[in-house]
Amino acid sequence: MTDERREVPVAEWAAAAQAARDEGFDFFDWLSAVDRTADEPPAFEVTLHLYAVAPRALRGLLLTTRVPEGGELPSLTGIFAGAAWHERETHEMFGLAISGFDDGTGLGLRPLLLPDGFEGHPLRKDFYLAARVAKDWPGAKEPGQPHTGGPGRRKMQPPGVPPPEWGPR
Repeated sequence: MTDERREVPVAEWAAAAQAARDEGFDFFDWLSAVDRTADEPPAFEVTLHLYAVAPRALRGLLLTTRVPEGGELPSLTGIFAGAAWHERETHEMFGLAISGFDDGTGLGLRPLLLPDGFEGHPLRKDFYLAARVAKDWPGAKEPGQPHTGGPGRRKMQPPGVPPPEWGPR
């Protein structure tokens, strides 16, 4: 089985998902995003994976769109109820705005996986991992560097993190 791929403009996202459902792609599998904000133009690439299940046949569909940085993704909760969890996760992990979200609770987009008070969006490329600041990289070399000679990894400090000599002794 191979998946069919369709790329649609963000303005046609919900209509394309509805059309796919009408074509028989009625099994919602997953929805997620990729941070492409380093590309030109900066955007988030959102992918929806659907299946059409028929006797002795299984067809997959990858529906993809690019949401400009600062733009909004139309919600699919009115088409696929299962989209609610995935849209909440994508909103929380990437900070992607989702318009028209309604999971039936009336609570809107709210935290799903991260603890209360967590700041930032961990799957964005501009998010700094605190573990990389707190302790050194476990390998002497970066992936892809030769095993003999060469410089070690340069320790990077994200903005707002005080230098190691700061603080109580």
